[in-house]
Amino acid sequence: MIPILLTPRRFGDDRGWFSETYHEQRFRDLGVAAAFVQDNHSYSKQAGTIRGIHFQRPPHAQAKLVRCVRGRIFDVAVDLRPASPTFGQHVAAELSADNGHQLFVPAGFGHAFMTLVEDCEVVYKVDAYYAPETEGGVRWDDPAIAIDWPVIGGVADVPMLSPKDAVLPLLADAAFDFAYDGTPLAPLQAREKKKS
Repeated sequence: MIPILLTPRRFGDDRGWFSETYHEQRFRDLGVAAAFVQDNHSYSKQAGTIRGIHFQRPPHAQAKLVRCVRGRIFDVAVDLRPASPTFGQHVAAELSADNGHQLFVPAGFGHAFMTLVEDCEVVYKVDAYYAPETEGGVRWDDPAIAIDWPVIGGVADVPMLSPKDAVLPLLADAAFDFAYDGTPLAPLQAREKKKS
């Protein structure tokens, strides 16, 4: 499995809009084959906050379905499957409360995001419970991954990081045991979830 950008439809009128943000069978038809067991919600006060690059190792590796419900984020998935020909490469998309897009990040990929405005809230589903003994990460600014982070008034040079994220190892110094399923990373293509 590889990351998938989902664009759920919104049905609007004078009151606002309605959107079905998750439907197991419809998402499965689009390639999101995960049985989610936990929802997470984060709030970031400052623009230029980076969270990640995070992952959990097997047997608690997590797939994530990520959306931004307030503000705008630059969301990133990094291929961490050592046998993959695209190991260390990444894809990115802007997720916002306005566009309603969601990024599916399969197990075997690291995940990170940067807030593009103040007061961002991000919610995501995961298909494995949090297991701190298996958590890991890679530095946000690793030159081997070469993420082109947005510049927000110079803030990308010195982002807001947690103390834990500030000391994550480089890709070359981290340990990964994710299986490669034969599908290399590919550019994101939006998939629209339609009502049947």
